[in-house]
Parts: sequence; C-alpha cells; structure tokens
Amino acid sequence: MSKLKFGVVVFPGSNCDHDAHYVAGTLLGHDARFIWHKEGSLGDVDVVILPGGFSYGDYLRCGAIARFSPVMKDVVRFANNGGIVMGICNGFQILTEASLLPGVLLRNASLKFVCKYVHLRVENAETRFSSKCQQGEVLEIPIAHGDGNYFVDAGTLQKLEENRQIVLRYCGPGGQVTDAANPNGAISNIAGIVNEAGNVLGMMPHPERASDPVLGHTDGRKIFDSLVESLVQQTVLT
Repeated sequence: MSKLKFGVVVFPGSNCDHDAHYVAGTLLGHDARFIWHKEGSLGDVDVVILPGGFSYGDYLRCGAIARFSPVMKDVVRFANNGGIVMGICNGFQILTEASLLPGVLLRNASLKFVCKYVHLRVENAETRFSSKCQQGEVLEIPIAHGDGNYFVDAGTLQKLEENRQIVLRYCGPGGQVTDAANPNGAISNIAGIVNEAGNVLGMMPHPERASDPVLGHTDGRKIFDSLVESLVQQTVLT
C-alpha cells in the first residue's frame, strides 16, 4: 500500500498538532507534514487535520479568527471537492465557523474547563471515520475543552438525525445516553458529526490522545484506521 499524505494545519495557539502528526506519521506510518496557517495552498495531501488547541487565544469565539487564516480558503475548496478533513476539538470549532459543518460550539454548561476521559457511543459505524467500529460500540477517549457545548436548532438537529450525520454521542460506560454522561451540555449528547457528504468530521474528543498503547488507551486509533481504510478502498476502486 502506498503511503497517504496527511497535512496537519498549524495555527497560532495550536497545541495538539504534534500529537496528530505523531499518530499519522509514526503510528500509522504514513507521510505527515505541518501546514502553516499562512500558506495559501494545502499542496498535495490526501487528508487534512485541523488539530486541537486555542487558535488565536480563542479571542472573539473559538475558531472565529482561525476561520479567516489564508490556508482556510484551500481547506474549504479541498472539502467541497470531496477531500477528507478531520477537525479535532478546536478544529471542530473552526469547521463550524467556516460553515463546513452545521452548528456552533458554546461554553460548557458548567462554565468550567473539562479535561477527562469520556465514553462515546458510536451512532453510525458506516462513515469514513467509524467503519472500524461496531454500531453502538462504546469508545473511551479524552476531552479537554471549555467550549464543547454543541448546539443546533431543532430543524438542523432533525436533519442530522435523519441523515445519520451524528457519529458519536457522550454516554455512560454501558452505552446509556444520559444527562449525567454529558460533560458539556451538548444538545442530544453530540460529540462528533460529519457533513452531508460524509468527508468532513468534527469531534470534540481527542482520538490522537488515545491511539498509542503507551498512553493506556487505543480506542482513538479506530477513528484514524477507519479513514485510512476508506481512502485505501477508494484508491483501489479508482
């Protein structure tokens, strides 16, 4: 299998860029490179990762300034042409600000920064990002955010449900979706979604922090393995 090309976008304030690069390049064994936010082009990439962190210090709104970084024009073009884009935590926030995903990320209901492992139920195991999971499987992946409270209006929520765009929901260890299992107040316990085309994923939990066995958790690797498998299959079919 030829190596895939991962591009990890780096904004001022990104702090999970090296984690994402490590998973793509070292753990998965593919080509990975950093893309500075001022670059006008993504170059030759198969996957774009918008990593977690606090781009531009989270001023105005999380992701609101990063959305106007020069590289984002090409990220939007890449995504609209079917390219694989993965936004993690702050990356998810940037994707909503760039209108590549619906909704907004608000302050946590507790008004406190939350950093801990959470349980996630796989709501759709047929996406590019979840095909290595089982439907209803419970993953354990950490979160670290102050603004992870996902919100959409009732009509958009219904559309997300009908289109099966909800990939992950916060749940208890046994898979029960309850208020007690919701760490930030996100509507319908939503932790991760895809766009209608299924090529753009946004999720608040950090799969890159649960991919290396040395860290004690590897559930996050299933997300990366899924997208790699989908691209390999796509290459074979074409």
